[in-house]
Amino acid sequence: MGTRFVGWGMAVPDKIVTNDDLSKTLDTSDEWISERTGIRQRHVGGTTTELGALAGKRAMEDAKVGPEDIDFVLLATTTPDRMAPSTAALIQAELGLTCPVLDVNAACAGFPYAVRVAQGLIETGTKRILLIGAETLSRWVDWTDRNVAVLLADGAGATVMEYSDTDNDILSFVLGASGVDADLLTCDHGSYFFMDGKEVFRRAVRVVVDSASEAIEKAGIEAKDISLMIPHQANIRIIQAASERLGIPMENAVITLDRYGNTSSASIPMAFWHARDEGRVKKGEYALMTGFGAGMTWASSVLKWSL
Repeated sequence: MGTRFVGWGMAVPDKIVTNDDLSKTLDTSDEWISERTGIRQRHVGGTTTELGALAGKRAMEDAKVGPEDIDFVLLATTTPDRMAPSTAALIQAELGLTCPVLDVNAACAGFPYAVRVAQGLIETGTKRILLIGAETLSRWVDWTDRNVAVLLADGAGATVMEYSDTDNDILSFVLGASGVDADLLTCDHGSYFFMDGKEVFRRAVRVVVDSASEAIEKAGIEAKDISLMIPHQANIRIIQAASERLGIPMENAVITLDRYGNTSSASIPMAFWHARDEGRVKKGEYALMTGFGAGMTWASSVLKWSL
């Protein structure tokens, strides 16, 4: 019994905000932002429903499946459009689906968390799942706070996952959370995102390295076997530090944050889409998916492409 990824899609708003744009209202510059984060621009606008539905539609087209073929919709998001109903339900209606739906909130680790949930559903009888990571973080940003405003952005990525009796793309999974660290990265109702940047950086590197190392060991391979690392796109320095400690060359890492910023649970599927579009996803090779976020939450998984 196995799980395969059979289609990918992504969507971002049309509006682009560059570092130079931010420097007009904040005490910052393109050099300051890009050197510390790796980000040069970000996309802003839309709703989580709009972006998620468009990414989902494109993933379904890529997988060559129709509304009648989808048996479940999972949405990873930390920025739902409403308190109720779930934004997954709104996306379901937008796409003309009739299946069960569920929102998953594990912040920036939301997509790999939702992949694990999808895997469990498939192992217990669900045939095909549309899994989306979508965020509109800009709605919860204080645009006078340069510590956060330069980082967060909007976007969506999606994949279609299905049951296979011959192949299995998911070799291992490691999930974790530390609720005692919740106040390091948080957003209260009616407020804005707050982040203790230095402490988040320190802990993020540690949990990525620890969880990724464990996932690689569980998969029965070594770090040198990883041909593609798809990390959450939070900060280039975090990715560089984790890459060095894991012994995975930086050229094996997929980097998209320069174009899109930190899109939380959307960043990993968006990076997946780019990796495949660039011909970096090759049958039989190993990939490491790893993310961390508010909670604090973290997740790492080793994949082996069957398509």
